Formats: sequence, structure tokens, C-alpha cells
Amino acid sequence: MAHLIRHKLTNKLTNAAHTVSNKSQAKVSGVFARLGFQAATDEEGLGFAECDDLDYDYRQGMQMDVLQGEEEGGHMEGGGELEGDSHYQRDGTGRRPSSLKPSVSLDVDKPRITSWEAGWNVTNAIQGMFVLGLPYAILHGGYLGLFLIIFAAVVCCYTGKILIACLYEDNEDGIKVRVRDSYVDIANACCAPRFPALGGHIVNVAQIIELVMTCILYVVVSGNLMYNSFPGFPVSQKAWSVVATLALLPCAFLKNLKAVSKFSLLCTLAHFIINVLVIAYCLSRAREWAWEKVKFYIDVKKFPISIGIIVFSYTSQIFLPSLEGNMQKPSEFHCMMEWTHIAACILKGLFALVAYLTWADATKEVITDNLPSTIRAVVNLFLVAKALLSYPLPFFAAVEVLEKSLFQDGGRALFPDCYGPGGQLKSWGLGLRIALVVFTLLMAVFVPHFALLMGLTGSLTGAGLCFLLPSLFHLKLQWRNLMWHHVFFDVAIFVIGGICAISGFIHSIEGLIEAFRYNIHD
Repeated sequence: MAHLIRHKLTNKLTNAAHTVSNKSQAKVSGVFARLGFQAATDEEGLGFAECDDLDYDYRQGMQMDVLQGEEEGGHMEGGGELEGDSHYQRDGTGRRPSSLKPSVSLDVDKPRITSWEAGWNVTNAIQGMFVLGLPYAILHGGYLGLFLIIFAAVVCCYTGKILIACLYEDNEDGIKVRVRDSYVDIANACCAPRFPALGGHIVNVAQIIELVMTCILYVVVSGNLMYNSFPGFPVSQKAWSVVATLALLPCAFLKNLKAVSKFSLLCTLAHFIINVLVIAYCLSRAREWAWEKVKFYIDVKKFPISIGIIVFSYTSQIFLPSLEGNMQKPSEFHCMMEWTHIAACILKGLFALVAYLTWADATKEVITDNLPSTIRAVVNLFLVAKALLSYPLPFFAAVEVLEKSLFQDGGRALFPDCYGPGGQLKSWGLGLRIALVVFTLLMAVFVPHFALLMGLTGSLTGAGLCFLLPSLFHLKLQWRNLMWHHVFFDVAIFVIGGICAISGFIHSIEGLIEAFRYNIHD
């Protein structure tokens, strides 16, 4: 009897929800549709209605189950649970019952991270190895470079928030529902209905390039630092890179983000020790600081590369949808973003300024190369440890993107699923992960130019994923909810980000060509 009543109520509610959804979409069409802005696609509108149906089923079904349990003497404890009743999440993070497989574990069993663990992951991403190149940006930008460190922190924090806002839409009750799960879902929603998969392909390519380039940079800097730390050893930089890669092979066995969070905590400790050692040495030479060397003009040819370095040092947007979706309390995401970027802005600005004041015009691309040989070896060892511990986060994210786009895209996947029925990774899937680690080694060996690679990546994918796409997606998907100042901020960020991306990309390419032509090594 309970199933019959529920079936009738569901049919009535579904019809009503579809009618209201059609009316609401008709209201926001017209001039916005001609401009290219739309409230939601047909698929998303259907998703909202299904969420409402499931929520009603959940509330009514639990009441019916209680009554039925009382009538049957409490036999509902074992096998009387209906599919989707107790597993549906009101915020939309749960999967619909129709997509669940009996042999697949539910999202409830997936390890969740706290806001502090998420903050450590973001901190490790935006205060990583690449802070060592910021004094070089001050060298070519002066006070403008210092301003850009602050400006990039503010913009990246804002774009991170609006990117997560694009994951949600208001349902018929005015409640925020998570209707998208990733950066790719947001891009696909913006390109629908004409090109429903184009945006996802673009974002996937950009994400993979940036994540793999980040891994390559960690291998490059590890080999470089070990070679400079022990110049008397008969070991080349390429050989040190091979040794570093051997230590990174266990990354192929990572299963979830919980393990990556533990590495991030260790990275933060290593980063703290490095900063203390470098800043302590700089403070010991405070009387020799060259304030007169900090200029207001810029090097027109080299400063665009510095812009890419600054932007790349703040890139974390590609991790954010996954982090927010794995948080125990997603409502704390905004607060987490604010304190992480405020801390990053202060620490990066002070580190870059103090280091530049100490060495002035002699500042090198990697600031630890300016340290005396005795201190340099100790600092470089910590830097290598930090690089190796930082590698798992972008590697794990790159593996997730590749697996979802190539192996787990339902019937549209190009290759068979790399996971078995019980969720275990197949042997050939593990081989592909190991091949990705080896690929980062090969790239690090043949293109060992740390600063130029970082500037190129920051100008190309960093600016696109952190500045251009979030602002464009926010305008597209949230147009009906935006105030005039939100529109102004999004348009300004898009224009400024586009200019910086084009100029930085051109000058980074020129630098790489020059380095290969004259056989220049970092």
C-alpha cells in the first residue's frame, strides 16, 4: 500500500514540477537568450525537478517505512530499505538512484576532508615551490610586481568563489542545489545546447596541460636543486631527475584525496622551514638592503614572463570543485578560500620583497641560488623534499581527469573502464599511471628550463583557468542573479587576464626559442 501511495504522489509532483520549470524558463528567455545568457539548460531544469521529486520521496518514504515497520514488527532493519531513500542528499551532491550500481560503493563511504585539510591543500598549491621565483618578478617589475602579487591573490580568491557558485543553481523552492560536479560540467553547461561537449573538452585539455606541467616542474626543480647542492658528485642533473622520479613512482598507487592531504601537511612543514631559513638570512643582512633598487618602471620584455610566474603561483581553481565536493562542510568553503589567500598574499609579498632587497640586481630566477654554499645545501634539501611531497596532488588530479574523460565517461568513453567490478584498479590502469610519471621525467630531462616553463604555463593555462573561464562562466550561468558590480568585476577580470595571457605567452615562447638556440641551461 505504501508503494502505491508513493507512486501516485510522485507522478503528481513530477507533472507539477515540470510545469513550473517550463514556466520559469520562459520568464528568463527573450533578451538574455539573444545575448547568449541562459538561466539553465533543459537538462539542468530536469535535474532540479528530479531533486525535488527525490526529496519528496525521501521525506514521505521514510514516514511510510516507519508505519510499515510498526505494522510488520520492525522487520525493516535488514532488507526493507528502498533504493535512494536514505542515500539521497538534499544539497545535490549525492547521485540519483538510477545511476547507482549494486556493486559500486556509495558516496557516503567516500572519505571526506575537513575545511582545515582543504585549506592545507589549497595552501600547498598556492604557496608551493613557485614562490621561489617571486623575487625575480620584483627584479623586473619593481613595485608593480609587488602590487601584482596582491592583486593576483584577490582575483584568484574571487574567481575561486564564483567558480564554485557555478556548480549550484536555485531549485523551485529557492534552495541552492549542486547540479554540477566539476569544472567540465560547468563548461558543458555554458556551451549547451549547441555544443554540449565542447566546453568540457577545452577545460579537460587545459587542466591536463597545467597539471602535467606542474608535475614536470617539480621534477625539473628537484634535479636542478640536487645537482647544485652536491656539485662535487659525479652525477648530472638528468641523473638526479631520474632518482627523484623513482621516489615518485608510489604516486601511481594513490586511491583518494585523503592520502594526498597527509602529504600536503608535510609540505606545509617543509615550506615553513624553508621560509624561515631564507628570511632569517635576509634579516641578518638588513643593514645592506637596497631600497633604492626597488623601481617604479618595468622591463617590458621580461616582465610579462614574471606575470605568468605570479599567476601560476596562485593556480588552484582546477582543484577547487573536487575539494569542495569532498569537504565535510561545503558551507565553510568561502571562509577557507579567504584565509588561505590572505595568508598567501602576506607571505609571498614579504618573502619576495625581503629577498629582493637582500640581493637587488643580483637576484636569480630561483632565489636559493643566491644563498651561500653552506646554507644553500640545507635549504635545497628541504626544497627537494617539498617538491617530492607536492607532486602527488597535481598528479592525482591529472589521473582523475584522464580517467573520467577517457575511461569512465559512460558509453561515450574511448576506452574500457580501468577499474574492476569491486573498484580495484586493473593492472593495465596502473601501468598507465606509471607511464604518466615516466612522461613527466622525459619532459623534465629534455626541457629543463624552470622559469620559462612556469611563465609559459601561467600565461597559457593558468590565466585561462583562473581568470578568463571562471569570469566568463559566471556571467553565463549566473547572469540573472548578478548585481552590476559583479558584472563589472567579471568583465574587468576577463579583459585584464586576456591581455596578460597573450603578452606572457608570446614572451615565454621567445625565451624558450632563445634558450634552445644558444643552448642556455637553468
